[in-house]
Amino acid sequence: MITIYHNPRCSKSRAACELVSASTANEPVEVIEYLKEPLTVDQLQALHAMLGGPLLDMIRTGETEYTELGLDALGVTDDQLYEAIVRHPILLQRPIVVRDGRAVIGRPTENVAALLG
Repeated sequence: MITIYHNPRCSKSRAACELVSASTANEPVEVIEYLKEPLTVDQLQALHAMLGGPLLDMIRTGETEYTELGLDALGVTDDQLYEAIVRHPILLQRPIVVRDGRAVIGRPTENVAALLG
């Protein structure tokens, strides 16, 4: 099973969906439009564990909400970041593709190709 956390308005996210479609003929694919179906804190923590690396890697720090919410301040905790993503799902990096307990951020698209390969 492949899961894609997808924003249809994002060209990189659409490219990841196309790559997964072209590369996986018999494997089921679940596409989650996370702006319509925001993730829970537990789901975000699990996704972060699969991604590895710092939590900030899965956050869109260039979004207006990031600075407006003060998430760029010193001392912001992971719990505060998770809660911010739950309330403002636009902060979640996109696309994120999950397969076999591993996840990648699909920027660049080669990350998705490596996960599928």
